Amino acid sequence: MKAFTYKSVTSEEQAVKALGANAVPLAGGTSLLNLMKERVLEPEVVVNLKDIKGLAQVEAIADGLRIGANATLAALLENKAVRSSYPVLAQALETVGTPQIRNMATLGGNLCARTPCWYYMHESFPCAKAGRGNTCPAKEGENEFNAIFATDGPCVSVHASSAAPALVALGAKVRIVGASGAREIDIEKFFTLPKDNVQKENVLAANEIVTHITLPKPAPKSATYVVLQKGSHDWPVCQASVVLDLAGDTAKSSRICLGAVAPIPWRAAAAEAALAGQKVSEATASKAAEAALTGAAPLAQNGYKKQSLKAAVKRAILVAATGKWR
Repeated sequence: MKAFTYKSVTSEEQAVKALGANAVPLAGGTSLLNLMKERVLEPEVVVNLKDIKGLAQVEAIADGLRIGANATLAALLENKAVRSSYPVLAQALETVGTPQIRNMATLGGNLCARTPCWYYMHESFPCAKAGRGNTCPAKEGENEFNAIFATDGPCVSVHASSAAPALVALGAKVRIVGASGAREIDIEKFFTLPKDNVQKENVLAANEIVTHITLPKPAPKSATYVVLQKGSHDWPVCQASVVLDLAGDTAKSSRICLGAVAPIPWRAAAAEAALAGQKVSEATASKAAEAALTGAAPLAQNGYKKQSLKAAVKRAILVAATGKWR
């Protein structure tokens, strides 16, 4: 690990002043420290955000829930409002890491985590995302865990966040603080495709931080289904997060977002359209799951993800509608 200067801040304003082109923010550190040890990231300054007051709170607001970016994943899983009113988020967080990791990892850190692609994670490969070249080695290399959507861009890594698809399905908002003040944006506008900037996954400038995530009204008819390669701690093969607006057993509308299959959380608009106005059943869930593959362009070694993703979408829809497996 390269030597660095450590700064601890106690306010948003101090954090913004301390951050810059050669500085990185530190929250739980479960991802950042690994990247620094591997010399994938070599910042001059590490800015500790954990002492900023108010950023670890989870509080009810008029129309939903306001979550501080420093809230740990474990704290969210223990929160009754999250578990009862936003099962799509709770079920997504249950699959992240191990209990030890969830006790340290924060929601803001999970949203901003870097890709788990092994070509990015190891300094010996000429990876454009890591700034070590202008190619994507995964396109012609070992790509069984890479993207099946947006594979025509300069990077085919998948987005690292398990919370992000659930938050997109919920229609959450993200509060960002920077040198020009604070702003709040829809979470779908937070993430950026590699074609915009191959080395970035989101809109954050070097001196900006995420401070809060706001959830809209409760969504009890929601679910996340994650496909893992093995039962122990592992990165997901794919993920489907579903929020339903039901009238009886008929879906008036839905929001469906896919994870671990694209460089950003991937909104499945065709699946939402296929489900709209339909009674939720095995048949209609299967039809929506098939539609979720619209636009998929697998790489040489990851075509299997299509079948896994269909299963995830179908099961997430049925669980959201019924609260149980069929």
